[in-house]
Amino acid sequence: MKRFCGYLCLLLALSCGQLDIRTDPEGQASAPPAQDKGTAFVFDETALPRLTVKVSLAEWNRLLEAFDRDQNTREYIHCDAVFVKDGERFAVSDAGLRLKGQTSRRRPEGKEGQQHVAGAKNWHHCHFGLNFRHFHKGDKDYDLRGVHRINLKYAKEDPTYIREKYCADLLRRFGVWTAMEVSYCRLYLHVEGDAEAAYYGVYQMMEAIDGEFFENRPQFACDTGFLWKGIWGSNLRDRDDWRFGVGRKSDGGEYPYELKQGEEDFTTAKAQLKDFIRNLNNLKGTQFEQWLKAHCDVDLLLRTYAVFVAVGHWDDYWNDMNNTYFYFDSRDVSDYRFYMIPFDMDNTLGTTIRCGAQSDALYQDPYRWGLDECVLMPKVLAIKEFRQKYTEYLKALGAADSPFSYSASLARIRPWQELIQDHLVNDTGEDQVIKDSPASWSQHKEYRVTTDCPANWFRVKSALLRDL
Repeated sequence: MKRFCGYLCLLLALSCGQLDIRTDPEGQASAPPAQDKGTAFVFDETALPRLTVKVSLAEWNRLLEAFDRDQNTREYIHCDAVFVKDGERFAVSDAGLRLKGQTSRRRPEGKEGQQHVAGAKNWHHCHFGLNFRHFHKGDKDYDLRGVHRINLKYAKEDPTYIREKYCADLLRRFGVWTAMEVSYCRLYLHVEGDAEAAYYGVYQMMEAIDGEFFENRPQFACDTGFLWKGIWGSNLRDRDDWRFGVGRKSDGGEYPYELKQGEEDFTTAKAQLKDFIRNLNNLKGTQFEQWLKAHCDVDLLLRTYAVFVAVGHWDDYWNDMNNTYFYFDSRDVSDYRFYMIPFDMDNTLGTTIRCGAQSDALYQDPYRWGLDECVLMPKVLAIKEFRQKYTEYLKALGAADSPFSYSASLARIRPWQELIQDHLVNDTGEDQVIKDSPASWSQHKEYRVTTDCPANWFRVKSALLRDL
């Protein structure tokens, strides 16, 4: 019955147009609304709410000390949070605050070994995770309008301030309903004893990938399935020594596949992931095609990768064996549907580097986007039906009336930048100007997003996709 309900939700989504590009009365593609009232209120792209995090001196110093011991610390500290939007004030007491980021993890204040000094302005931009229920598991009284977790991400190496927001928005417009919600806020940090809160500047608020994420999307047959986070090395190739785990490895490193939901049933989760990997690698021909159709939303996967190619998301599963969540919508070892959930899409739209199979994401062959050892996409595209559909989606993104076109993209980007541009000056002294350029380390610094020029990413990429 649960599986049937899942398929019914999918059919309803199709009939309602949720998996198609939506258009407004003027013909511009419009994104589906946030999944429920809570997320719609919190992740509102037309607003710039004020989020203040209040921490005691002892707790803040504990976070700094935790970072000094281990830069990959996942330790939470106690805090209070106040969210103000449209004149409404919402306060959540005793929430959990932690540092986030893979290679981008930073100390939020001062130098190693330093504790907080009241009045000193030695702040640094860093990514935070805010879990309103961390110390009160399951208690919805600690939610923020129905949202219990948000990730706070600064514009790391993105002078446009829009890359991650744009990619999530385009995914939803193109029918990828697994894309997260992303909006902006003004972030303040008030450490006990300071005369006033430190202004950290404009941050992206990002929907967390967790049980709430699956609850808010009825297209999933089950919201309590197994969720794995794939970091570098998670290529889904069948090997005898694949490492699976929960939390951190004993040597302090991280597993290529880490179970993030369903940890209490790790043995079953591991067996299920192994079942998927084994069949993905070993089945062939008609048997593989039938298994894939039964165990994967292939159309959704093809839509996702068509968008990845369009925006130049090279730091992904296929090319870099990285930055992917894998979700199985059942806890049955062999009866499940597999989903790839995109995230961490800031290295896009011209921020490109030699990595994996690529040297330039703008001109990379969409059919050889990444590494052969990342077996999923090469095997999917070896099937004629799926390759043709993938080509259709790539061409649709390159079309003149696509939401990816330069004019349609600029029409969305400009209001986002206008919303935040007067609020960028902050107490870290970092990332205070919007500039149309890729990251400083990008190996192709000529690409532009909002500037209409021969190296405009949207114009060049659209033409390439149209000509496939």
